[in-house]
Amino acid sequence: MHPALPPTPPGLRRRTLALGLGAWGLWPGAAPGLPARRLQFPRDHGSHPELRTEWWYITGHAEAAGRRWGFQVTFFRSRVEAAQGLQSAFAAKQLLFAHAALTDVQGRRLLHDQRIARAGFGVAQASELDTRIRLHDWTLERSGDAPGHSRYAARIEGAAFGLDLHFDTTQPVLPQGQEGLSRKGPEAAQASYYYSQPQLAVGGHLALEGRRMAVTAGTGRAWLDHEWSEALMHPEAVGWDWIGMNLEGGGALTAFRLRRADGSALWAGGSYRAPGAAAQVFGADTVVFTAGRTWTSPHSGARYPVQWRVQTPAGTFEVRALLDGQELDSSGSTGAIYWEGLSDLLDATGQTVGRGYLEMTGYAKPLRL
Repeated sequence: MHPALPPTPPGLRRRTLALGLGAWGLWPGAAPGLPARRLQFPRDHGSHPELRTEWWYITGHAEAAGRRWGFQVTFFRSRVEAAQGLQSAFAAKQLLFAHAALTDVQGRRLLHDQRIARAGFGVAQASELDTRIRLHDWTLERSGDAPGHSRYAARIEGAAFGLDLHFDTTQPVLPQGQEGLSRKGPEAAQASYYYSQPQLAVGGHLALEGRRMAVTAGTGRAWLDHEWSEALMHPEAVGWDWIGMNLEGGGALTAFRLRRADGSALWAGGSYRAPGAAAQVFGADTVVFTAGRTWTSPHSGARYPVQWRVQTPAGTFEVRALLDGQELDSSGSTGAIYWEGLSDLLDATGQTVGRGYLEMTGYAKPLRL
């Protein structure tokens, strides 16, 4: 779900860190496919530093001060292979970085910020025991001793906005792919461990321009993805399109595709889970994204489809952005430019049936090594 190219430590070759919807790929010398295994909690809520790339990604929406808001918080961990043998405590063996954004739907604007640091020295840390991540003054932590229940707390102090939010699970963990092993390309090595926490209940406060606003009870829903892998992007992939949608009535819909330079699909997938039911996993040839209306960014010149028709085994839907201008420029930490925004999900009759986030990468420039 997120494009990120961290600054290259001295002496290291620059490489793409696969992000967002888990669009992983393969490069020469990459590891073989990840072994199938059962996810174990709370251990797998935590960090997996033995693998190359990992992220915890929360998106959602809520009302505060009588207005609708969207928000995104993502923490990333990247293992720097060339530094693993170094003995110095200052060696950048693991990098942590984060993105956060606030969509002001009524004000028709997006605010975003970013952080990056090497792990250690009390500045940046991702626990292996549970979700407990710190990056300077930004934090994400999970708590909850009852089986199957989690509360995530995110605290973000950006330059122009703040998020002090908590997210409570209302459903069991949703393993993506085959019991949590999710294919992301035509070869076995292109895979990740991946689970979601859909239908999170939202509480807490938003801060903007010196004003602290309480989230109105019962108005918010969020989605969390946690994903980790060894592989990088497939060499033919230039980017991806992804949706994570909380449906009215409690369902959860995930759909994604990786794109070649000509716009054709290299790989696709996703899942649908009805309340109380097992997840329906989508095959790579059963998900089709068809672009509709586009918006051209005045900042990057990239042209993004802000309306999509998405065909899945669970139905055909329309995805419609609530605000066209939700492009994020993360040049200050990652060098990538991508579109990530609050969107509605409509059924074939045009009725709104869900809300969540749409992510599009590789439109401003290909995500390459």
